[in-house]
Amino acid sequence: MDRTSSLHSDITTRLAPISDTPALDASVLISHILNKPRTWVLAHPETVLTQSQLGSLGTVVSRFENGEPLPYILGHWEFFGMDFEVTPDVLIPRPETELLVEKAIAWLQDTKNQSNIPGVADIGTGSGAIAVSIAAHVPNVRIIATDISRNALKVAQRNSEKHDVSENIEFVACDLLPEKSSSANHEALIDFICANLPYIPTRELKNLPVYNREPTLALDGGEDGLDHFRKLMKISPEWLAPNGLILLEIEATQGTETLSLAKEAFPEAHISLHRDLAGKDRLVKISRR
Repeated sequence: MDRTSSLHSDITTRLAPISDTPALDASVLISHILNKPRTWVLAHPETVLTQSQLGSLGTVVSRFENGEPLPYILGHWEFFGMDFEVTPDVLIPRPETELLVEKAIAWLQDTKNQSNIPGVADIGTGSGAIAVSIAAHVPNVRIIATDISRNALKVAQRNSEKHDVSENIEFVACDLLPEKSSSANHEALIDFICANLPYIPTRELKNLPVYNREPTLALDGGEDGLDHFRKLMKISPEWLAPNGLILLEIEATQGTETLSLAKEAFPEAHISLHRDLAGKDRLVKISRR
């Protein structure tokens, strides 16, 4: 009989050559097919799968063996303690990006008052993980979430509805920021701009495991990985309000170059570099005076 205990052992063995966490991945895939929490599956090793469930399990294990990322197989992934839909149209949310969200929420909560609701722009929103996380923790915030991919924006919109914050977020299809004349809503200056832009150099990207597994559009940062930062630094001074803030997630080796671009665009601002929990450069912070 195909009990979960024996299936878990068999799948773990199959995944061991390709995964750093084969036992964990095996239990996640089984719980996905059973539509039960992983803890429930582990606590019920005697559970027997139906023939239909066995067929589905075989399919998802094969997809994993063929290199498809686990979040795409599951159709969702956790970020900042929240569950987000993910598809191959969007980048899989990473734990490193939670540093940006933490600092964003802290700043917005500190500066928010009854008469002044901060305006926020989340550039390159992808799955909407950043915008939705901020909106869920900062009541009444108004966010413009942009992406050049309309398919990504559809995913982000569904995530905003899932977490009941769709009324706080306007999704806009554009490159970085919309034309200021496109809508009256886009005439006002923005208090806070955040972005997790594509930052992997083109040549390096082709040698990484994520290549052709996650959307190249969300990863490829051009020859040196900084093409999108240069474009953003050219247009953001006309958007950022006095005393406004910009937070940019960067690749760990790009700290010096990104600081230089920021100082050129905002010579009067206080600009700093922040490290993540692994001690790697992760965020550039631009505080306009």
